[in-house]
Amino acid sequence: MRMRMWVQRLLWLATAIVAGPVPAFASCGVVAGLPAARQLAALETAAVEPDRVRLTFIGHASFLIETPGGATAVTDYNGYNRPPGLVPDIVTMNNAHSTHFTDDIPPGVRHVLRGWDPGGGMAVHDVTWRDLRVFNVPTNVRQWGGEGTRQNGNSIFVFAAADLCIAHLSHIHHTLTETHLRELGPIDVLLVPVDGSWTMSQEDVLTVIGQIRPRLVVPMHYIVADVLERFLAKAAPRYPARFQDQPAALLSRTALPRQTEILVLPGR
Repeated sequence: MRMRMWVQRLLWLATAIVAGPVPAFASCGVVAGLPAARQLAALETAAVEPDRVRLTFIGHASFLIETPGGATAVTDYNGYNRPPGLVPDIVTMNNAHSTHFTDDIPPGVRHVLRGWDPGGGMAVHDVTWRDLRVFNVPTNVRQWGGEGTRQNGNSIFVFAAADLCIAHLSHIHHTLTETHLRELGPIDVLLVPVDGSWTMSQEDVLTVIGQIRPRLVVPMHYIVADVLERFLAKAAPRYPARFQDQPAALLSRTALPRQTEILVLPGR
């Protein structure tokens, strides 16, 4: 199954070389708060500047990703954590819990990327819409009820745009293998669940951050503030944290910290 994934990726690469520049997978860029209005509804109308990606924390495990070319995507789309008044072009999902997926897809969504194969195989996605490429790296997940393992039941989704690679770990339950890391490639921005129980321990999350070595880490899936505080305390000896008072950040390659840093966006 992973051979089929690599064949699909090679076909995408060959097509992209003919059509034009391939989105880069490399180190990361600058983060700046939006200049006004923290309401999500106000954020949707602003165009994204060239060479930047806007990342907005909607809540739980859902982020809105917007590109300079006007492409939009929502991670772990569940039908209720969604940007008001906006139908995304691409939605990604995982099915460890019902808060990470839905079958109620609004008209206008162009690509629905499920991180699992309903037929029991392995999900393989690699799509490009406008200037946004999205692909998945399958991982395993605990069975419903916590006993046993569903092979390839979860996916890490990677969003490539504006010379940035953003990886969303979703409901991951284990640290990564060399195969996972090779399929991911270099990651600039990592969106990580830090609940410490429903996904994996906070210590394992720190291990995964060390495996991937992004320039920026954005916590998610922490439900209550105390959980986030415990994670930041454990991370503090290795990764400094800074807080932003708005849920959206502008990302670009030019000036991220040289060492990994945590950016906390408001939300739960």
